Amino acid sequence: MERRRLGRLGHHSSVLIYGAAALGAVTQDVADRSVQEALDAGINHFDVAASYGEAELRLGPWMPRIREDIFLATKTEDRDAEGAWRSVNRSLERLQTDHVDLLQLHAIGDLDELDKATGPGGALESALRAVDEGLVGAVGITGHGHDAPATHLEAMRRHPFSTVLSPINLVLHRDPAYRAAYDALVDEVTRQDAALMVIKTVARQNWPDSGSQEHRYATWYEPLDDQRTITAAVSWALSLPVVTGLATPGDVGLLAMVIEAERDRVDADEAARVLGAESAYSSPFIDMPI
Repeated sequence: MERRRLGRLGHHSSVLIYGAAALGAVTQDVADRSVQEALDAGINHFDVAASYGEAELRLGPWMPRIREDIFLATKTEDRDAEGAWRSVNRSLERLQTDHVDLLQLHAIGDLDELDKATGPGGALESALRAVDEGLVGAVGITGHGHDAPATHLEAMRRHPFSTVLSPINLVLHRDPAYRAAYDALVDEVTRQDAALMVIKTVARQNWPDSGSQEHRYATWYEPLDDQRTITAAVSWALSLPVVTGLATPGDVGLLAMVIEAERDRVDADEAARVLGAESAYSSPFIDMPI
C-alpha cells in the first residue's frame, strides 16, 4: 500500500487510515479479524476516539504486539481542560499503551466549538500538557459539517496543529463555497507543513427516511457500497493535492472494498465521471444526527 509523509511529523503513513469507529459496537472476534485484515493490507495508521463506543477496548489487546509498528491516533470530544485530561488518560488505559502518536480535538466543526476547545481552560491546554509529559506525540483537529474546512482554517491560524482531519468528497468539492474554504485550508496546511487527512470519502448521502427499517451499515450516513463507486471515490480523494490519506468508513464490512479500491485506483477524471453518474449522491451533512 502506498505511504505518504504525514506532514512535519515525518511519519510515512499508509494512505488508508484505519477508521476504528467501525469497532465501536462489534465483538472482539469481529474486531480481531478486521484489524488483521487491515494489517495484512499494509495499513499502518490507526485512528480511534474516546467516543467510539468500545473501539479503544477492541484495539487495546493488539497493542503489545503491534504498538511499535503503527501510528496510533485517538481523539477527545471534551472541550474543557479537566475533561480532556481525564479523557487522554482513560484512552491510554483502554488502549493498553503509555502513549499515542496523535491526540485530536474531535468533532470541532464550527467556531463555537473551536472557541471552547482553544480558549482559556479549554481542551487544547491539556492536549499540550500531554505532549509535554510524553503521553502524546502531537496534537491535531477534526470536525464534520459544512463549516468544517473554514473552522479548521481558523484553528490553524490560532494554533499550529500538526494534523487536520476534514471532510471532502466529490459532491462537497462541487459546492463553490465549500470548495473555496477547503482550498484555503489546503493552502494553510501546505504553508505550515501540517498533514491533511480526509473523511467522508465514501459517503453517498444521509440515510433515506425508512421508518423503522434498520440501516444496512453502522455508519451514520449511507455509504457507497459497490466496488465500482468505492474505487472511484477512493481514487478521486487520493488524487487531491496535499492529502496524506483517508479514513476508512465506520463499518467493518466495507473495509475489503476500500482496500481493493486503493490497490486498483483509476484516474481522477474517470473517478469523477463514475461518481457524477450516481443518482443518489449528496452531502452527508444536510441532516447530521445529533
